[in-house]
Amino acid sequence: MPNPENSQEVLQLALQEQLYKKLLHQLQKDFKLANVRINLPEDITPKALKQRIHEKIYFLLVEHFDVYLNLLYVVDIPEEDVKKITASDAVDIAGEVCFLILKREWAKVWFKNKYRI
Repeated sequence: MPNPENSQEVLQLALQEQLYKKLLHQLQKDFKLANVRINLPEDITPKALKQRIHEKIYFLLVEHFDVYLNLLYVVDIPEEDVKKITASDAVDIAGEVCFLILKREWAKVWFKNKYRI
């Protein structure tokens, strides 16, 4: 499985492998499981998707930390990965967490597609 370095690469891989819509569905599913409302229409561009997730993470981080932690749990972000974030500004932290979420959701979609789970 390719190991993307940033959110842009995750989204490019999803587009290249024609799994972008599946990535959107996985994101919607996990956000819903975590009781986080997010609007991700099927025609959302990768740039807009990244921005919307980043904004939602920032909002949760600042306003609803318990919901933020629950989302990380539902998406299955390892605690060690969160602890490696060196940024101190909430906007930058949200950006890095956005990448972790996109990367984890991409891995789920990629493995399901590869092994037809």
